[in-house]
Amino acid sequence: MQTIADDVGVSRNAVSLALRNHPSISEQTKKLIEASAKKLGYHRNPTYGELMSQMRMRGLGKTAATIALFNANKSNDAFKNHPTIPEYVKGCQKRSTLLGYPLDYFWLHQPNTPSSRWIDILEARGIRGIIIIGLMKNNQLPKELLPIFEHFPTIVTGVRTRTPSLPFTCVDHHILSLRAIEKAISLGYKRPGLIIDSTIDELVDHRFSAGYFTGQQKLPKTRQLNPFFEADQANEDISLFKTWLKKEKPDVILTLYDYVQDWLTKLGYKIPSDIGLIQLEKRKNKPDWAGMNQHNDITGEAAIDMVISRIHHGEPGIPQFPQATLIGPTWEDGKTVRRQ
Repeated sequence: MQTIADDVGVSRNAVSLALRNHPSISEQTKKLIEASAKKLGYHRNPTYGELMSQMRMRGLGKTAATIALFNANKSNDAFKNHPTIPEYVKGCQKRSTLLGYPLDYFWLHQPNTPSSRWIDILEARGIRGIIIIGLMKNNQLPKELLPIFEHFPTIVTGVRTRTPSLPFTCVDHHILSLRAIEKAISLGYKRPGLIIDSTIDELVDHRFSAGYFTGQQKLPKTRQLNPFFEADQANEDISLFKTWLKKEKPDVILTLYDYVQDWLTKLGYKIPSDIGLIQLEKRKNKPDWAGMNQHNDITGEAAIDMVISRIHHGEPGIPQFPQATLIGPTWEDGKTVRRQ
């Protein structure tokens, strides 16, 4: 590095920062240093660089490479009080403890905190990477916070984000729905139906409905039902659900929503004798339901591995080609279905 520094006329530290794409070095200086490094045949070893960085931190009595878990949910206590989000957090905690990386916790919607302030806070806390958990209603991150994600390696859990598009890990939603309808058919059900809110399906690029439609291809066209996309509205007006139920006549329903069971009970149906129910995200608070385990804890573990990899390879910022890790779901038996 000293040879490059002498060639360009900068400090050795500036060369180190530039080769790690650190934002404190201007683009012009980075280009000069990169050109010199190429001319001199220098090849950086990012893993060695990260190891030395951590050793220097520990020599100063600091904890190295802390990872920030950002709660992106509108509820600031979603890490503790939410049907599914805590499972992602538990996975992150388990994996980070195993690998020796401490965690720090933040709420993305903290008022009066611009991106510059966030960056100062995160750097002061020794944060080297970010994991975002809890996006539920949209896949857009606040535009005003974009500099944060340009500054730190960032991984998103649960969904694929847009503007910016970041590396992410989540269950394979297409396979999830496909395996669920295949299981329903194997149990002897003839008319599987899907209840999914349109906003949620759009959030995952329509992979829930895509898997469902793919699975329907094994059925005659007369038994390929239209999904019910008005779940939120039906909570206010159950007649919407009643109309769909009468028209499509499903004998089993695939859904994310436990309250569908309440709707059916209110309309006089018995589960599973009259109609079966399959939960697309089986939860611990509803152990009687049959359905798909999304393994959100494993998604959390994968997010830790992904962000550590980006830290070790010196890859901050928003990648040109974001990578994805998809987690395979599994079926779990329950009392809400029966063999036909």
